Amino acid sequence: MLWLSAAVDKVPRMKLMRVACFARFARFARFARLALLSAVLTVALAASASAASAIHFQSESLPALQAQMHKHQVHAVTFHPTPAPGHIHVSMNDGRHYTVVYAAGEQARLVALASANGARYTVATVKPKAAKSAHHTLRYIVGGIAIVVIVVVAAVLLVDRRRKLGERGGEVAARDDGE
Repeated sequence: MLWLSAAVDKVPRMKLMRVACFARFARFARFARLALLSAVLTVALAASASAASAIHFQSESLPALQAQMHKHQVHAVTFHPTPAPGHIHVSMNDGRHYTVVYAAGEQARLVALASANGARYTVATVKPKAAKSAHHTLRYIVGGIAIVVIVVVAAVLLVDRRRKLGERGGEVAARDDGE
């Protein structure tokens, strides 16, 4: 190890500092790559989970739905009366899902048939959408502008400081050369 310490003494201090900075940067880069990899894997997992949970409804006729209700194959029924003509989302006991188009006058008869055959039913209602407040939109715009202004001011101050340090360094070098 004696030869190593002698070699270190011969290397200028600035080079050693550069090596130390590079080692810190390499450690940070490894950490950043690991963080990026975990973020990408999390997003991929979330996307695959949401795609797997999507329900796809197949079309079916009203007489076929009635026959399945009489055979007690229907698990749950959701009526969507608006817009006309209405449609029904049907969940079967075996996990399949269907959509059935019906006329508005048939809803009461179909509700009675569903409840008589033990299928759960719900009637969906359309909720009016509340008017979107412009206050939140304006808040985000003002916040974005404030962040841009802060970044620009910080950049100008940093550039100005470096310029002043550079001028002082030149003055000190000129004084040293003159003496």
